[in-house]
Amino acid sequence: MSKPIKVPSLGESVTEAIVARWFKSVGDAVALDEPLVELETDKVTVEVPSPAAGVLTEVVAQDGAEVGVGGLLGSIDDGAESAAPRKPEHPPEPVASAGNGADEAVAAASLSPAVRKLIEEHELDPATIPATGPKGRLTKGDVLAFVEAGGTAAPATPATAPAPTTKPAAPPIAPPGEVPDRPEDRRGEERVRMSRLRQVIASRLKEAQNTAAMLTTFNEIDMTALMALRAEYRDSFEKKHGVKLGFMSFFTKAAIGALKEIPAVNAEIHGDEIIYRNYYDIGVAVGTPQGLVVPVLRDADKMSFADIESKIADFGRRAREGKLAIQEMTGGTFTISNGGVYGSLLSTPILNPPQSGILGLHKIEKRPVVIDDEIAVRSMMYVALSYDHRLIDGREAVTFLVRMKEMIEDPQRLLIDV
Repeated sequence: MSKPIKVPSLGESVTEAIVARWFKSVGDAVALDEPLVELETDKVTVEVPSPAAGVLTEVVAQDGAEVGVGGLLGSIDDGAESAAPRKPEHPPEPVASAGNGADEAVAAASLSPAVRKLIEEHELDPATIPATGPKGRLTKGDVLAFVEAGGTAAPATPATAPAPTTKPAAPPIAPPGEVPDRPEDRRGEERVRMSRLRQVIASRLKEAQNTAAMLTTFNEIDMTALMALRAEYRDSFEKKHGVKLGFMSFFTKAAIGALKEIPAVNAEIHGDEIIYRNYYDIGVAVGTPQGLVVPVLRDADKMSFADIESKIADFGRRAREGKLAIQEMTGGTFTISNGGVYGSLLSTPILNPPQSGILGLHKIEKRPVVIDDEIAVRSMMYVALSYDHRLIDGREAVTFLVRMKEMIEDPQRLLIDV
C-alpha cells in the first residue's frame, strides 16, 4: 500500500522549506523512520523520516524545490521489495581516471549543500574527513571538527587544475529599463544562489528597517568588578556545575532586571495594540557558517547562572552542527547579541522583529577613565540598545542601559535583586 511522504510541521511562523537533498532514490528500500530527505528552512535543516518500511516509489519534489507544510514530497510502498540491491553503508572509494576528476564528482554528489559549501570554502577533500552521520554520511559537525583539529586543504594536482579560460564575449545590450547580467570577470568570480536562510535573514533585516522607528542609545560599563568576581569563582563554578562561567549569564540576568523595570522594552506592537509580556524569553544570537540564528532561553528569569551558561554552550554547539530545532528559535521577547567575541568595539544592532529591543555587547578593552578625580586604567565595554521608538521613549531606553550598567559594575546587586 502506498503511503505519502509529507512536509512535517516546521514550527511557529515557518510555512515553507527548500528540498536540500534526497538520501534515497526511487527503487531503494527504506526502514521505518529512516531519514529520506533533508529540508532547509529559514532557521534550520530538517530531516524527514520514512513513514513506513518499504520501497521509495515516487519523488514528487526534487532537490531545490520549494514546498509548503503538508505538501507531498514522495511516496513509499510498504508492500513492495527493492527493485535494486541496497547500497553498502560504506561504498568503496571510486577511482578516477587520469584528468577526469571522477572521484571528486562522486564524493560531492553525496554531500548536503551546507556540507559542500564548508568543504569548498576550506578547500578540503571530503574523503579525508571522518564521517559520523547516518549511513556514514558526512555532517557539518564533522567538517567543523576536522577544521578545528587542524585539517588541511587537499593538495592541488594536475588532474584537478582548472582549464584555461578564454576572454568572454561582449555582453548583449539590454532593452531600456532592464539590467543586463554582469559578464564574468576574467580575474575570477562565481555566482552562487543565496541559501534559504540567507534570503530570509536579508528579508527580515530589511523589514525591521522599514517597519520600526529604530534608534540606538549607548553607554559604557566598567567590567573590572565583574572580571574579578569571575576570576575568583571560575574554577569552583566549573568544578561544581561542569560548565564555564562566562559573562553572558550576568548580562542575561542584568537584562531581565532592567526589563522588569522598563516593561516596554519587553513588549511588542501588534496592529494598534501593545502586548506587554510578564515572561522573559531571551534570544541569544549565535553565528554559524550558514548565517546568524537566535535560539531562545525560555523563562530565563527562572534559570540559574549555571543553567544559562550550560544552555548557551549547548545552543552554540548544536547551532554549528545544524541541529537546533525550529521551536528553539521562535517566540523570543528580547535579544542579546555579542559582537565582542569577533572583536567589535562598537556597533548598532538591528532589531529582531517583532521584538522592540536588542542589546549589543562589545569587546572588553582597557581604557583610561577618571575615578574620584584621578585617571585609572579600567577594563571597559561599550554597550548599545537598539529600540523601536514607536513604543519605547528615549528616557526609557537610556534608563534601561543605566540599570544594566549599575548591576554589572556592582554584580552583587544581581544576587540580592536590587
